[in-house]
Amino acid sequence: MDSNSFAALPLSPELLRAVGELGFTEMTEIQQKAIPVVLEGRDVIGRSSTGTGKTAAFGLPAVELCQSGGGGPQVLILLPTRELALQVCGEMQKFSRYKELCVVPVYGGASIINQINDLKYAEIVVGTPGRIIDHLHRGTLELDKVRMVVLDEADEMLNMGFLDDMKAILRCTPKERQTLLFSATMPSAILRLTERFQHTPLLIEGDDGQTAFDLISQYYCEVPVKRKMSAVLRLFEMEEITRALIFCNTKRMVDVLTESLRRRGLLATALHGDMRQSARTKIMQDFKAGKVNVLIATDVAARGIDATGVEAIINYDMPQDTEYYTHRIGRTGRAGNLGAAYTLVAGHGELFDLATIVESTGAQLDLFVIDGLEDAEVDTLRSSEGHEHADRPRRSGRSRRESGRASPRSPSGEANGELVALTLDVGSEHGISPNHIISALTDSGRVRRADIGHINIGAGCSTVFLPRDGARAMLAVEAPIVKDFVVTLSCDAEKPAAPAEGSGKKRRRRRRRKKTENAPNASAPSQGAADDEHVE
Repeated sequence: MDSNSFAALPLSPELLRAVGELGFTEMTEIQQKAIPVVLEGRDVIGRSSTGTGKTAAFGLPAVELCQSGGGGPQVLILLPTRELALQVCGEMQKFSRYKELCVVPVYGGASIINQINDLKYAEIVVGTPGRIIDHLHRGTLELDKVRMVVLDEADEMLNMGFLDDMKAILRCTPKERQTLLFSATMPSAILRLTERFQHTPLLIEGDDGQTAFDLISQYYCEVPVKRKMSAVLRLFEMEEITRALIFCNTKRMVDVLTESLRRRGLLATALHGDMRQSARTKIMQDFKAGKVNVLIATDVAARGIDATGVEAIINYDMPQDTEYYTHRIGRTGRAGNLGAAYTLVAGHGELFDLATIVESTGAQLDLFVIDGLEDAEVDTLRSSEGHEHADRPRRSGRSRRESGRASPRSPSGEANGELVALTLDVGSEHGISPNHIISALTDSGRVRRADIGHINIGAGCSTVFLPRDGARAMLAVEAPIVKDFVVTLSCDAEKPAAPAEGSGKKRRRRRRRKKTENAPNASAPSQGAADDEHVE
């Protein structure tokens, strides 16, 4: 028997029957490496490109673990978005068909009364953190019999904005649980947080991060900033695109672009977090069924998109984080089909942002020239890209190209309240950009994006203007991290009340943090967590 066959796995006849009916024959690399280890009971960090079968890699062992009528949930699967929860729940229901397990989706925007009733019979719970915590507070969900916890899209689940939720949920599970983390991307900073959730985990690489992108042709298109919409229309004409996903950084831009493209004859629809769940579900059904040809979405909303036949991905706005580039283009080139990804680059600043993406992901992007833009109409699209329009639970949706511009407040702080200068001992010689500093400040939970003023990047140090309270809060952070450096912060206007230990002499704290490829559970300081408490 082929060792790469699902039939070679030590799975129950009921589960093998379901797998066979789904048409699964040979395992992908992540499945072949992860499933046997998970069946052994090991904690696992699974990293593999989008579209390589990660759901089955954790889903099949999870179903095998469960027994019908177990008297409470035995498996808990956590995801960052409602769409992903529904998508994974659907797959788990297919896997467990002949084991007669009750798989219950738990997410915001749906009837909590129905969920309360369903949870009484659940063996597997698939949900988003917010609604899971809601049920825990209500006493309608108990996790004392959970034997396995899965964090899918773990790079998002372990983002600092979710960290407190993860700790609260996992405290309600048994200490001896098995914990699995799966994602297409796993930044080194996230890997360093796994010690809070796992016990001596095994890091499994499903591919080199590019295998799943072999079928995707990646391009960048230099376009005038006032002709981006025209560039999209010309792309559809030149490449004869009929089915596409377009990504914007803000909900407002999604709405504005959708309406503009509709007026020009494209069958387009929007998808973002301000919509009711029923509307989002209907939109996804229409897109998968081909009733809608063009879907325009934000990053968070698009995490749940799993539709075949997407010919092209268009990055209307530059991805704000390199990991989001990977997740975006992974929506095409699926199930053996060819795909293409086009990133619109407007201005020299975005060329630098593109270079950061290329360096971080190893992607190979070729120049694609869009003809006829010099004679195209000038865009009149305008989107208020302030904090209130961001479709992210933790980060603002302001585009990357704005991150290095001056705030409406002057550096002196005279316009809209006093600002003080916070100095960091890293700069351009360390590969630091304004976006790295903004992410570090906002991810710490101490500073709001809207309060960040002008940022100056020097060779060996940088300065950011913040409200006095924000600067004081950042000075209190233990071992603050910017990009891959532990940095020293200083502010003449906010001297610490007492000198730090060992401050009698110059102490250089900045260092490049080691990547934890073989020891992901190594101890390291993390933002937003001053204590040493481990979640068990």
